[in-house]
Amino acid sequence: MTTRESPLQVLRDGYRLVAGFVRVHPVSFLVAVSGAAIFASGVILSAWVIGRATDQLIIPVLDQGVSPSGLVLPVVLSILAVAVWKAAGIVLRRTGAGWLQFQTRADVRKKLISHQLRLGLSWFRRQSVGDLLAVSETDASQGTFILAPLPFGTGAALLLVGTIVVIFALDPILALLTFVALVVATAVDVRGSWKLFEAFQEVQRLRGETSTVAHESFDGALTVKALGREDFETERFSRAAHRLRDKVITVERAAATYRSVVESFPAVTTVLVLTLGTMRIAAGAITPGELVSVAYLLSLISVPMRLIGYVLWDLAESLAGWRRVREVLDADELVEHGPLRALEDDSGARVGGEDIGFGYDEGETVISELELDVPPGKVVAMVGRTASGKSTLAVLLARLWDPSTGIIHLDGRDLRSFARSELAREVAFVSQETFLFDDTVRGNITLGLTIPDDEVREAARLAGADGFISQLPAGYDTRIGERGTSLSGGQRQRLALARALVRRPRLLILDDATSAVDPSVEAEILRGLRHAGLPSTVIVVAYRRSSIVLADEVIYIEDGRVVAQGSHRDLLERAPGYARLLRAYDEDAAARRQEARERTVDRAHRAPDEVRT
Repeated sequence: MTTRESPLQVLRDGYRLVAGFVRVHPVSFLVAVSGAAIFASGVILSAWVIGRATDQLIIPVLDQGVSPSGLVLPVVLSILAVAVWKAAGIVLRRTGAGWLQFQTRADVRKKLISHQLRLGLSWFRRQSVGDLLAVSETDASQGTFILAPLPFGTGAALLLVGTIVVIFALDPILALLTFVALVVATAVDVRGSWKLFEAFQEVQRLRGETSTVAHESFDGALTVKALGREDFETERFSRAAHRLRDKVITVERAAATYRSVVESFPAVTTVLVLTLGTMRIAAGAITPGELVSVAYLLSLISVPMRLIGYVLWDLAESLAGWRRVREVLDADELVEHGPLRALEDDSGARVGGEDIGFGYDEGETVISELELDVPPGKVVAMVGRTASGKSTLAVLLARLWDPSTGIIHLDGRDLRSFARSELAREVAFVSQETFLFDDTVRGNITLGLTIPDDEVREAARLAGADGFISQLPAGYDTRIGERGTSLSGGQRQRLALARALVRRPRLLILDDATSAVDPSVEAEILRGLRHAGLPSTVIVVAYRRSSIVLADEVIYIEDGRVVAQGSHRDLLERAPGYARLLRAYDEDAAARRQEARERTVDRAHRAPDEVRT
């Protein structure tokens, strides 16, 4: 059970949050606060001007019959000067506050993305994409929202202090009454924001939950529609949205109760001050003009009093959003890097590993005591039953994960000793699940690198993609839509392969990266890779005999260990498990061919009947 935080702790954490933001952009904050101070001083000056005008113009003219000639112009000019002064303060305050908030928000989002891209995949595996999107958007916005009203709140605090000082100079009794009202109102605001702080945190959590459900519904639209589950998904999202709605309503109802109490204080205070003020005038302690000045100041500080309350509430709400941002920024599962730089070498890499062990979760073993030696410049097929550890070994070779035990090396260099992004200059990984960006074909192949067009086309040709790309409306300049939805699965896989080949890696890892491609096309691609003269050692996670027989060597994996390595013919003779697996592949392929023939014959038999019909 968590302990409720004290009001002082919430205020202290809120102060640290604001101070951290201000330290990054102090000039913007100073401009905004200076504008707020100018505005506050303008308000106090306007009260003084109104009071002087009452005593020196209005009362003499109305009560004593003095001619206004020569008295009106100075008063009008004074009022105009104060109005210009206040306007200048408003412009400075809003400009500085706007720049401070929006620049800080951009900084936070950039920092979030940068930090997350440095984290290991083990961390991402435990996260919800929808929740991470909510943190980057909703929580980042809410966490920095306090910066918008903060300068105005600072100016309001200065105005309240100045008001108390001015009223005290006019009459200590009225000042004491005003001061007590301000203290009580602030205490109510502090208590209200503290009482609802945990509710604010729950609102932010529910926003992330709603975003998660929406993301899953959109991302799985194909599955939802194919299985006719539109109504189910709509209802699932509706439940999440209603939970968020109910919580927001609860919070807003409680906040409105507190705020309604606070907003009654200025009116009540004004009535009490006017009542007491008339008594003070009768006693000769103050003049009517001075009471008008006090009343005018009280009428103006009703908004600042409310604003200070809003700042306190916004501070609590921003702190709730920021803590979710902080949870991501505090994640420390960073991928460690060393000092090594990539080699400028035109030969394939030698890949090795000793005593490799790995499991995705604690206590799980996917690979254990695995030994590996892949000769340079060869095409090597990794073969094994489902869940034998082939794909896991592939991602370890690309250092998308690190082994729990043992070492993997490239030409004798530990993969963990490479500097950030340097290993990717020598190793390219293509998975079965292809991700494409909402960009042109060329943009998806180069991914921001400056690569000559002839090299892009050559990579596409080797990947078997140049043919269909040329038939697209704008060729390599065709936009393919988000995730490449306008392309088939095989086309997307070939683009991903071209993306890897254009970098001319020394080690190319294909994790069933041509599974959506026809077997004949896959075989053609692999032949092309063997004879292309690329500076690559190619490791293929293979499931088809047509791919396996094209490899120079085969690595057979069982239960997370390499149990045999050699040529295809050699393994057929000395690895019974490998031979059984190949026979199973052959039987499956034969069954598929037979099924295709039966469908062809069935269509041929139906055709005459359809013609007669």
